Amino acid sequence: MNSFGKIFTLTSFGESHGAAIGGVVDGCPAGVKIDIELIQADLNRRKPGQSHITTSRQESDQVELLSGIFEGYSTGAPIGFLIRNKDQHSADYSNIKDLYRPSHADFTYDQKYGFRDYRGGGRSSARETIARVVAGSIARQMLAIYGIQILAYVSRVGEIELEKSYQDLDLQKIESNIVRCPDPETAERMILRIEEAGRNHDTVGGVITGVATGVPAGWGGPVFNKLHADLGSAMLGINAVKGFEYGSGFSGTRLSGSLHNDIFIPSGDGIKTLTNHSGGVQGGISNGQDIYWNVAFKPIATLLKEQNTVDIHGNEAVVNVKGRHDPCVLPRAVPIVEAMAALVLADHFLLSRVSKL
Repeated sequence: MNSFGKIFTLTSFGESHGAAIGGVVDGCPAGVKIDIELIQADLNRRKPGQSHITTSRQESDQVELLSGIFEGYSTGAPIGFLIRNKDQHSADYSNIKDLYRPSHADFTYDQKYGFRDYRGGGRSSARETIARVVAGSIARQMLAIYGIQILAYVSRVGEIELEKSYQDLDLQKIESNIVRCPDPETAERMILRIEEAGRNHDTVGGVITGVATGVPAGWGGPVFNKLHADLGSAMLGINAVKGFEYGSGFSGTRLSGSLHNDIFIPSGDGIKTLTNHSGGVQGGISNGQDIYWNVAFKPIATLLKEQNTVDIHGNEAVVNVKGRHDPCVLPRAVPIVEAMAALVLADHFLLSRVSKL
């Protein structure tokens, strides 16, 4: 339950307030140029303390590559890596040792294991996603060799929604603001909404949109290894995610079949579709068009205000969480969404190479 992927795999380890977060990437082919600065850049986009709308926890999140890379290239051996935790305030959690925080994994973790690390959620903390970002960055560097690009951005915060498709946006502007929305005007409104939630000691959720371009036709399987299903599994495995849709998603249910079908047309380099309601995947297999999807994130459950709950014995109690927490997880989740998409696509790239002679 700590490993992801079939050929290109990640096994992660570590807890929020433990010594380190780390992992092992296996299945990366030999000869892939690995740029540690690109890995670090992705980690910097995920790390805490990067702006006034994120948690104030200060972590450098400096990656240490331990194995599997020689003179800047993958060797084909497992790639081990480590990111040390340096700014834990474990005492902030001593008052919830015997309490179950509402909508957290505290109760369910206890029911499964009968024991839990209450400091920051332990293994169930979103800090574990550091390992996914490192592995995803390695996967992205492999995919880039073949012209495949993966980008994600914040498209909604609470009720503030970006009313444009990814095709109508300049995605090079994603990193131009602290909320990671490529539309400057909408970004400003989103930032104000997050600031409001923070002032009220509350939280706010929203949606992240992802886009993968350059994926050729033929990746994925027709039954249990559908490309969109694996993408959905990857996204739903991210902390605080409540929903996933690809292509036309739920809005496509409002169309008739004659309007929703993607008509095939000849193209200079083969065949393409006139529209892309399918989101680049048909019958579980990529069709060569852009793959795009939305991921819904709930308002994170940690509130810096009193809430009613029960203790481990079932007695009514009041929980008052301390510590440093994000009023909105979305800006820091963008690189996580990109990373998980990269892991899925890297895996399917390698699977596609063994599916036919």
